[in-house]
Amino acid sequence: MQISAKSDYAIRALLQLAAAHPEMVKVDVIVEEQGLPRKFIEAILGELRRDGIVRTQRGANGGYALARDASEITLGAVIRTVDGPLAEVHGLRPHETAYEGVAEHLPDVWVAVRAGLRRVLDNITIQQVLTGRLPSAVRRLVDEPDAWLPR
Repeated sequence: MQISAKSDYAIRALLQLAAAHPEMVKVDVIVEEQGLPRKFIEAILGELRRDGIVRTQRGANGGYALARDASEITLGAVIRTVDGPLAEVHGLRPHETAYEGVAEHLPDVWVAVRAGLRRVLDNITIQQVLTGRLPSAVRRLVDEPDAWLPR
């Protein structure tokens, strides 16, 4: 899986908002603290607002804030908001793929990959990432000896 810059930026912006919750945060603070491109972040925050993940307020005391508690926002939900489904194969969802001959069982693998992504991304919240208190199943994956090795 390739995690897009858009998903990475969205999650980093939400972490910034979660750290300041319930205070409003100006986009300049997010951009400066995280070193992100302003126009891109504004567009991402707009998508997150439309999906009910963040709220905005205009004016001198305005800015962005989480629309609900950080413990209720999963990374999977954020990625789906800004990038669509967690797993696709040539624009199809894994369960929509079908092959003949020697590749007939490949859809099973694609569905398993999606299930693995869901198992991690739908069970980690912004709050858990902010505090570092990851679920034990995820912590075990992180602690595996080869987890940090490039391949």
